[in-house]
Amino acid sequence: MVKIGTNLPEHLILEDMGALTEFLRAIEDMGYGYITVGDHVLGADLDVRPDWKPYFGHGPLYDRHMAWHEPMVLFGYLASVTRSLELCTGIMVGPQRQTALLAKQAAQVDLLSGGRTRFVMAAGWNDVEFEGLGVDFKKRGKIMDEQLQILKQLWTQDVVTFSGDHHTLNAVGINPLPIQRPIPVWLGGQSDRVLKRVGRLADGWFPYPPWFSEDILREQLAVIHDAAKEVGRDPSEIGLEGAIYFEDPRFEMPKGGRKPPKTLDECVEYAHLWKRLGATRYWVTAPWAELGPEETGVREPGKEWSGIEPRLRALEEFKAALGADF
Repeated sequence: MVKIGTNLPEHLILEDMGALTEFLRAIEDMGYGYITVGDHVLGADLDVRPDWKPYFGHGPLYDRHMAWHEPMVLFGYLASVTRSLELCTGIMVGPQRQTALLAKQAAQVDLLSGGRTRFVMAAGWNDVEFEGLGVDFKKRGKIMDEQLQILKQLWTQDVVTFSGDHHTLNAVGINPLPIQRPIPVWLGGQSDRVLKRVGRLADGWFPYPPWFSEDILREQLAVIHDAAKEVGRDPSEIGLEGAIYFEDPRFEMPKGGRKPPKTLDECVEYAHLWKRLGATRYWVTAPWAELGPEETGVREPGKEWSGIEPRLRALEEFKAALGADF
């Protein structure tokens, strides 16, 4: 069985905790298995950097106007208003956070939720954010390599000693430990370095390319599996998360690529395609419902948000179309 999840529309709900709770309980009742929450600490003022292109040579995905809840604090609240939903970051920028503190916070959330946490992390792209948090942006990949090792050790061992280029732990430990030992950590990204990092160190992979290509995806999975074998890991133990992507016109479509699905039937087809590829999770949005800004998570100036109901109806429609045996 594939676990089905969706994102928390945090950019739209903003400070309306009543709507947030209603949304979570509704998707839980529908049978959704997990919820994702994004992670950005700082948003940049684009008025003072009009030529800033931090995202693979393109403009940023968000700025200071977009609302982001802090996931670790929010998870403590979500743990109390949900019963079965897996609480996931989607995606957490790992290297800009202090590793020992992150391990402590994650362990606490895992306890509060009864072992219902999963962390999907990436190295990040926003150099301004790293600057504000006092972390060397250029070293984020190497920081993350150490971070993934340390997190696993702190979640499973009473006492940890680690000496690296970016971390030093001298006979220390966190207490209490999490319920899950270790808490699952998945990685996002598609670069060759990321793929090999997934194979060596991660519990799963969440690819999120601007265009979908089954051929490219299979090639990338092969890189992950080869890297896993090199360190003595069983590739079949590395999870895969599929998704309904959005079209990103900033990037050129690769040869053999496909535009993201838009109709309900296409989204269901993609779900089965991902399952054939070995996906254990499938992240759902609702492009067929023409939700506009409610689908992308960006409130358009002057346009009133219609609330969570249209999104809930669309998610219920998808769950029914997918069937109970997916």
